Amino acid sequence: MQTRFAPGRGWSVLAVALALAGSARCAETTPPDWNGETLGSPHRGGTLHLTADGPGGTLDPQINYGTQYMQVFVNMYDPLLTFRLARGTAGLEVVPDLADALPQVSPDGLTWRLHLRTGLRFSSGAPVRVQDVVASFRRIYEAGSPTAGSFYGGIVGAKDCLDHPARCTLPGVTGDPETGEITFRLTHPDGEFLYKLAFPHAVILPAETSPHDTGNRTVPGTGPYRITHYDPGQDMVLERNPHFHVWNPQAQTDGFVDRIEYSFGLSDEAQVTAVEQGQYDWMLDAKPADRLGEIGGKYTAQVHIEPLLGLYYLGMNTHEKPFTDQRVRQAVSLAVNRHAMTILFGGSAISEPLCQMVPHGIPGADLGLSCPQDVAAARRLIHEAGAEGTSVTLVVPNRAVELGMGTYLRNALQTIGLNAQLRPITAGLADSYEQNTANHVQIALSYWFADYPSASTFLDDLFGCDNYHPDAAVSPNFTGFCDAHVQSLFEQAKAQTDPAKAAPLWQEAGRQVMRQMPGAPMIQMRTIDFVSGRLGNYFSTMLSHMLFSHVWVQ
Repeated sequence: MQTRFAPGRGWSVLAVALALAGSARCAETTPPDWNGETLGSPHRGGTLHLTADGPGGTLDPQINYGTQYMQVFVNMYDPLLTFRLARGTAGLEVVPDLADALPQVSPDGLTWRLHLRTGLRFSSGAPVRVQDVVASFRRIYEAGSPTAGSFYGGIVGAKDCLDHPARCTLPGVTGDPETGEITFRLTHPDGEFLYKLAFPHAVILPAETSPHDTGNRTVPGTGPYRITHYDPGQDMVLERNPHFHVWNPQAQTDGFVDRIEYSFGLSDEAQVTAVEQGQYDWMLDAKPADRLGEIGGKYTAQVHIEPLLGLYYLGMNTHEKPFTDQRVRQAVSLAVNRHAMTILFGGSAISEPLCQMVPHGIPGADLGLSCPQDVAAARRLIHEAGAEGTSVTLVVPNRAVELGMGTYLRNALQTIGLNAQLRPITAGLADSYEQNTANHVQIALSYWFADYPSASTFLDDLFGCDNYHPDAAVSPNFTGFCDAHVQSLFEQAKAQTDPAKAAPLWQEAGRQVMRQMPGAPMIQMRTIDFVSGRLGNYFSTMLSHMLFSHVWVQ
């Protein structure tokens, strides 16, 4: 399969990787110039210009599950707890946000108590009350948040709320307006509940917020910025929240820029050119492989390579033929040369082959597996399954990088006997298209990032029974995979409060997923951020990526 690549292309990509690796080392030697306070900074002010191929879906922060807008929402909304604003593994630690301290947990792990800070206000000017906290958690079920069952299904009363959202009372979350104390009661111990309280779907919204998806309407938040204009066909504008003040600089800062303008519509190639010319300060989309050498060599100081808990995988719908047959799914995995996939993504400096559905770096999840390409074995499995000549449509985002990988994957599927074709989808809408069960997606090249540092945010999110929502537009487990034994491993692992005891359960669950192959892992990637020459104080975390509130513009 290596012969599908012209010799010159392989060498040029390797040279590009070396150039970018050098730029990454250079960038990492300079720590961010940020001390948690921006009010007196000479860099305060100006407009940050962002660009992307398209919009990122609903503005509802408790429903949107896409990286594009969640990266925006962290500047607008706050949960009770959040992840520390820090680089590297320090950014995986939980710190108090709207709560004034970490929770007090009962010895049996079933009761969690927090205290709401005083003096907080939404961007509307209204005070933040314990009633807003209680209503926000109830709304997770009422509005149909994609994580309602998988993350918050263990709260007392959650089952009734999941079954009857319109009648949700959620007795497991209560608040005392006099003392500001908020209490969570769980039906069973949850070793990951601290992370779940810090996840963006647990943000606090005004109690009067609609119980339905707000769509293109924004909701008041507590963060340093608010959306003041939105046209999903053109742009988004964020300006300062006049009621914001810093309460914990490790959770939320005041922000340097006064205004953030996010424009939509440019292709990834055009985005690179626009950032080079200083028309935009940052681009969302993956950088085309044929431009990496250019930006790594000519704009070295503007390129940042950051560690990322993220992967690309081929999701195969177990409810759509021919992927109802496990042999076909295994054949697809065998057909792919993962080294070729790393070259197509941009080289070994920014990606590596992956043979597990959890990225390296997640504690206790590494399996030590390898995935050698075996086209002959893949053809035999397709023949045994009687799937030769079956029509298959591979869905991919329409950016240059994914189109290149998708073309290779389509050819690999054809090589093993499937009648494969490619269907590019606008990058910002690809996730929602794949997850909408009405679209009957058979197979898709998808990517997924960690919600928090646990194997569950890949294994359970992507293959857990609670995350498959037929006849719904939001279904993170779009493969429809649901196996009783694997699900029991998920539940046992999540219930462990000792990570050492959870690790072997996650490892066994990972092996079972790889055996049944609802998703075939491809590569683990790093983030490549390309910024303008006027952008300073670049700052990125492993979970939130580049933080818009931390950078300044000259």
